[in-house]
Amino acid sequence: MGSKYTRGCCGWLIVALIAALVATAAMFAIMKRKPGGRGRHMKPLPVPGPPGAIDSKYGDALGVALQFFQVQKSGKLENNQIPWRGDSALTDGKEAGLDLSKGMYDAGDHMKFTFPMAFTATVLAWSVLEYGDQMSAAKQLDPALDALKWITDFLIAAHPSDNVLYIQVGDPDLDHNCWERPETMTEKRPLTQISKKSPGSDVAAEAAAAMAAASMVFKSSDTTYSDVLLQHAQKLFTFADTYRGLSSESYPKLQDFYNSTGYVDELLWAASWLYHATGDQTYLSYVTVQNGKTYADWGRPTWFSWDDKNPGTQVLLSRLNFFGSKQISNAENEGLKSYRDTAEAVICGLIPDSPQATASRTGGGLIWISGWNSLQHATNAAFLALVYSDYMLSTRTAEVQCSGKYYSPTDIRNFAASQANYILGDNPMKLSYLVGYGSSYPQQVHHRGASIPADAKTGCKGFEYLHSPNPNPNVATGALVGGPFQNDTFVDSRDNAVQTESSTYNSGTLVGLLSGLVTTSSVAQSFT
Repeated sequence: MGSKYTRGCCGWLIVALIAALVATAAMFAIMKRKPGGRGRHMKPLPVPGPPGAIDSKYGDALGVALQFFQVQKSGKLENNQIPWRGDSALTDGKEAGLDLSKGMYDAGDHMKFTFPMAFTATVLAWSVLEYGDQMSAAKQLDPALDALKWITDFLIAAHPSDNVLYIQVGDPDLDHNCWERPETMTEKRPLTQISKKSPGSDVAAEAAAAMAAASMVFKSSDTTYSDVLLQHAQKLFTFADTYRGLSSESYPKLQDFYNSTGYVDELLWAASWLYHATGDQTYLSYVTVQNGKTYADWGRPTWFSWDDKNPGTQVLLSRLNFFGSKQISNAENEGLKSYRDTAEAVICGLIPDSPQATASRTGGGLIWISGWNSLQHATNAAFLALVYSDYMLSTRTAEVQCSGKYYSPTDIRNFAASQANYILGDNPMKLSYLVGYGSSYPQQVHHRGASIPADAKTGCKGFEYLHSPNPNPNVATGALVGGPFQNDTFVDSRDNAVQTESSTYNSGTLVGLLSGLVTTSSVAQSFT
């Protein structure tokens, strides 16, 4: 009896041991197939070479997206490719003896807000600096440069003296009480400026960031223009840092439109761009040793937007930590490491199966933070993730660790592509949220110019076109509409501005995202 029991026990032990070995082997096989195997280190991937074959999906979408900047242009148009658009706002700035006719309209209205417009320029310039080779390979670099310069021309004109910056053209109340084409506007378009007495560090610093970034874009093609941009950027940063205050506190009415929650993030963002543009250690010390611990919110990932520049600064300064520099001190390197650690926390929050993954997603997989203009956060997050993955690839950095799980640059790139694919139609609605791309996209974009026939005589009160059930007579090609609700649904109605209005600043990071996906290539070690 005892001998029989012992043999049976040994038999079951052998069976159990074999089963355990099989289960362990299966687990390792799964870990090889899936990203983020616990405890598994990864081998570095090869560094990509020059731009390779063009992915036609992203290439076509990039060409479409860039057209929205042409749709949004104010002023006397040059080489106009949008048949239903014409010259508009030609006297903007006249009351101050300035020409503020250029720039771009903010969204579906005819306001020009310097804050989000400058952010558009900053991220568009960043996109060109990182992915200009890819844009060129896709034959889309010239439209991107044209759009960027149209905004920076405005910023130069809006900064007539060291401590004055015009931050708004138009009266939002008057503008929003009209529904008309920009070409036929007759309302007054008053100017709003910040100064020593009425500061706006948030706007001044964002304009400084835009001009510093753009100065590097144009450095090789137009050194004079590049120098002018850099001079303005340095003066604007000094103005923003010396006379501190929020534009929405100087002008409370701004709180109804672009109510910045702070300005220290813009100061760090601008100083980071100025360091890249000048190599002046003063700016690097400003963002690391002097102000990093106080203002940078190290260790606290947030969402990149026109309001919050911290995640962008974290990724941008990670570039210095990835590629290194002999001129950087130990104290500055410690600060840069803190920026990079926080950038990795941002990335870990985005990868879907990361232990730190945010739950703020739709069932279809889209990052979703708020109902109004919901696609902005997904687009911005995907752009930052793509840039970070390319820093990793270009330096043969094998992995990021997220609470004990490891993710490769490919895993991060796949997340970025998933957001782009959702936007382009891989979503429960089977709808492209990029107007003009694909066979199915929104027909009733909340956009004055697109909704009114070019020959219509509406005066200010063309609201019949706002409320019309018919598709827009003009296609706002390249518009990225607000986007879906959290349940992945979308109501294509012009009256539904929450979902159907498009914003110019969405297009800056979208262009960067599509440019980075259009083909593979290593990024440059330095912007200059």
